[in-house]
Amino acid sequence: MNGAVLLLIACSVFLCGYFLYSRLIGKVLGTDPSRPTPAVTKQDGVDYVPAHPTVLFGHHFAAIAGAGPIVGPILAAEFGWLSVTLWIVLGCVFIGAAHDMISLFLSVRHEGESIGSVIGTILGRPGKIMFLLFSWSALVLVVAEFNRQIAGTFIADPAIATASILFIAEAVLFGLCVYKWKMSVLWASLVFVPLMFAFVWVGNAFPLDLVKLFGMSKEATATLWTLVLIGYCFFASTCPVQYLLQPRDYLNAYLLYAMMILGFLGVFVAHPPLNTDAFAGFVVQGSAGTDMLFPFLFVTVACGACSGFHALVASGTSSKQISSEKSIRPIAYGGMLLEGVLAMIALIGVAGTYASQGEYVETIRGMVPVQMFASTIAGFCVKVGIPQRAAESFMLLSVAAFLMTTVDAGTRLARFSWQELMPKKSVAHNMYVGTFIVCALAAGLLLGNPEAAKQLWTLFASANQLLASLTLLTATLWFFMNRRGRWSWITGVPMVFMFSVSSWALGAILVKSWKNGQMIQLVSSGFLLTLAAALVVITARRVLGGKVSAPVEVK
Repeated sequence: MNGAVLLLIACSVFLCGYFLYSRLIGKVLGTDPSRPTPAVTKQDGVDYVPAHPTVLFGHHFAAIAGAGPIVGPILAAEFGWLSVTLWIVLGCVFIGAAHDMISLFLSVRHEGESIGSVIGTILGRPGKIMFLLFSWSALVLVVAEFNRQIAGTFIADPAIATASILFIAEAVLFGLCVYKWKMSVLWASLVFVPLMFAFVWVGNAFPLDLVKLFGMSKEATATLWTLVLIGYCFFASTCPVQYLLQPRDYLNAYLLYAMMILGFLGVFVAHPPLNTDAFAGFVVQGSAGTDMLFPFLFVTVACGACSGFHALVASGTSSKQISSEKSIRPIAYGGMLLEGVLAMIALIGVAGTYASQGEYVETIRGMVPVQMFASTIAGFCVKVGIPQRAAESFMLLSVAAFLMTTVDAGTRLARFSWQELMPKKSVAHNMYVGTFIVCALAAGLLLGNPEAAKQLWTLFASANQLLASLTLLTATLWFFMNRRGRWSWITGVPMVFMFSVSSWALGAILVKSWKNGQMIQLVSSGFLLTLAAALVVITARRVLGGKVSAPVEVK
């Protein structure tokens, strides 16, 4: 199989899904462009702020993507490129994109509240508390794991650190120009987008290499960058969205689009043959030992096919900024499909670069997935006429931009979940207190046991997919409660599948952690499984008791 042909097939399926399946979902939900959204009716200048659709798409896409659609497919390539492709393409169209679109719709129709609050209207306060605890725990894992990857990227390529810091300052200035000084988005973009690309050159000219500048060890540098990034997360979570979150994600999206365009062109110009195995077996020897295709393929490739984190972004920030319901479909469903394209580019990069499955496995044992992505796609870009080193630096910078958008959005979302759990008049409900607790726990996971922190990805991915299944459960119950039961298969079938594989994966992690004495993984997986089981029990009792039959009042 040729990589360009595979990418073309995948994109064709994605387009069919957007123009056919998403249109069906929109009709079933009953999206109404004339209906005022919470961003308009509850505008507060901090969290509820109407955004231009282009700006919001940039924020939403950058926030949901992170490094997930890159890291997941590269790690899962141990099962074979065909296995991963089928899950990315079919999972994205029928599960992930539908999950994202419905999540955003439900939040918009419930005054911009989180999916946890939506489930509270269906299952009552106990269900809401269980879901919020689960999502809050998963978000702490998101913040910790992605901060770890950013710190590693800054150490591997200090130019990325310089450019990233400049991007943050530029985003604040962009926000001031647009929202305070009333410059149009178009004119601001014409000024700040070229400036952002210029910062790529500045970063290469003046790399912030703390190891050389201060004679620090890599371990000390990693600790320092972790603390700096945690501090940034605290600031980003409490800063008004229009002065950092919206503009930074909007500007960074141009980096991400450029990265994807280069990767797309690189694949088609290089048209690499896929040399690794199409199917490596149901049980394989991968980078972390023996792995089973069921269930670990479906949790390792999380964000590229389906991700519970996306529901938290959709209902946590995007629903509070969307100015019209007509934007739900392109932002949520379209954003997920674009992430699927990125996942396919990442997969083709490794499958089309290494000469055999054995070479791929040996490489991934000694190189982190983000670096593999940058080097393999840069190799394709050479065919386009771009120098290998320049392309590799640009790819790493773009991934770092992905990661930054995810960690600060994740911190804000965790803060939202925490505030919903706490009494409104209590000290714990204060946004600064909630953000501090999230940041402190993430720092503890990263600095308490650095070796154990390296194994957070599988735990995060499993929790992420279980979170998606719980969101799909919420949507399925909503269909029944709003006299749309005949359409419940849209979320019901994916919910059963996702719940099965994610619970299986977390159970396997629990058993493995017990045998190896890995306390962080043991406690975390046990806690997450307990919360999920409690939520299922609450659901079963409500359904059997006939308490989910009355329609939910959609505001």
